[in-house]
Amino acid sequence: MRLARLLSEAGVRFVQVTIDGWDHHGDIYSALPNSCAGADKPIAGLIKDLKRRGLLDETLVLWSGQFGRSHWSQDLSGTSPIEKNVREHQQKSFCNWLAGGGFKPGFAYGATNELGYLPVEGRVHLHDLHATLLHQLGIDHEQLTRRHAGRDFRLTDVYGNVVQEIIA
Repeated sequence: MRLARLLSEAGVRFVQVTIDGWDHHGDIYSALPNSCAGADKPIAGLIKDLKRRGLLDETLVLWSGQFGRSHWSQDLSGTSPIEKNVREHQQKSFCNWLAGGGFKPGFAYGATNELGYLPVEGRVHLHDLHATLLHQLGIDHEQLTRRHAGRDFRLTDVYGNVVQEIIA
């Protein structure tokens, strides 16, 4: 995380930090707390460091996975111990968080049903998230449309609306 801050401070426009070990298909009850413990303090330190140095307003920090996980256990009886307490991919809803970069701080946007499965409030499609991130980076996603083989293409496919409610 310190290297990410140093690169940002030096003017590097895009920095990606990947933390391995988040594929918690099995044994989530012991694996997830360890993964969180190894990531929470460094990420909090990065945000505090960026803020202390006056870089957070102009730096967008996005924390995300590629999908959600179901909250229920599949509990595959009779399988190996590592495959117990399995949670499956959850494509209907997932969460991520944003810091800095002109986004509103300290609030949650959207909600799921009581099972944590279906979005019921403040639904943000992936295309909307992409459009919003591009907007905050000063890029109008609709201006990037190109036509190929009789179809329009852009970074947000041909969809995406900027989610104004999360912009400061």
